[in-house]
Amino acid sequence: MSHVVFKGAERIAAGSSLDVALAALRLAGDPSGALVLIFDPEGRQVDFDLSGGPADLTVRLEPAEEAPPRGRGRPKLGVTPREVTLLPRHWDWLASQPGGASVALRKLVEAARRQSEGPDRIRRSREAAYRFANVMAGDREGFEAAMRALFAGDDAAFEARITAWPADIAAQLRTFAAEAFGADDTSV
Repeated sequence: MSHVVFKGAERIAAGSSLDVALAALRLAGDPSGALVLIFDPEGRQVDFDLSGGPADLTVRLEPAEEAPPRGRGRPKLGVTPREVTLLPRHWDWLASQPGGASVALRKLVEAARRQSEGPDRIRRSREAAYRFANVMAGDREGFEAAMRALFAGDDAAFEARITAWPADIAAQLRTFAAEAFGADDTSV
């Protein structure tokens, strides 16, 4: 999933934050007065500082190289120190586990992460679709019914409600909602 820029109901560009910021910059002098909106991969509307020219945008938005982690922990492994608050009985149980508390906690977290991966992905997809739809289609006919269908997982009802919406809005909404309905098309 990538950033996307809309001019009114028309999708202008999709790509990295730099790509869409450059596209929005090109639209800045457009005399039509159409609203230009940028959305991140989670469906949130974002604002970029478009001041200056393309070179200024490139400096601000190109990913910087990350500095190596510093501090306590095992920096070569990417370990960062955190605080965990548990009851004494929890610490007793963790201490009795093979490998100690750290190994037991890592195993528990990984198991919980694997177990909730599918539901979390569906929830994130629904939330992204809702955020985008709220901005781009919140005043359109069938919005409430479409959102009820989205959160109910009713693909047919969702599709029926958004077909009358502008094509680019409906297409982007389908992309955000793809995982909520079990589709694999998240390429846009």
